[in-house]
Amino acid sequence: MPIEVALFVALVAVAILIARLEDLFAAAMLTGLFSLLSAGLFTLMDAVDVAFTEAAVGAGVSTVLILGTLAITDRREKQGGLKLLPFVVVGITGAVLIYGTLDMPAYGDPGAPIHNDLTEFFIAHTHDDIHIPNIVTAVLASFRGYDTYGETTVIFTAGVGVMLLLGGRLRRRRQGDEGDEGDEVAP
Repeated sequence: MPIEVALFVALVAVAILIARLEDLFAAAMLTGLFSLLSAGLFTLMDAVDVAFTEAAVGAGVSTVLILGTLAITDRREKQGGLKLLPFVVVGITGAVLIYGTLDMPAYGDPGAPIHNDLTEFFIAHTHDDIHIPNIVTAVLASFRGYDTYGETTVIFTAGVGVMLLLGGRLRRRRQGDEGDEGDEVAP
């Protein structure tokens, strides 16, 4: 358990550091580190599939997308005034999430539902119901098919959103450059 606590403390420290940085390149690199620390924590919690996804998408693809965005934007964040509303929204969301976990079984509880019914069901029925010899593949592709489809939809939507944002920013930058050319004064 001490390694989980150390990783969690490191996650909190990196998150605070990211929030305080004005250098967006450093923040991008630290978000990749945050994802790798999260993947390590997921691995220790025996969620290797989630850890693999976090390492690939969080540390890999997301970091590349952020760096691609930084290539066409400013390196430093333009600071505005302190706004209270985002802190209130995050605080309320965090409180609701914590409230939602109060009736969950304790971490590692052998009596938790995940350890009682599902494992035996998947082992007993996967081959006959799905006709795939690999139980993990059958669970991810069939029993959790809607979940996997939902995750794919979220990633696709995020990618489309990033492309739309980058396309608009790049288009405005090009229009600004074209408008500046006609304003030049001959020496």
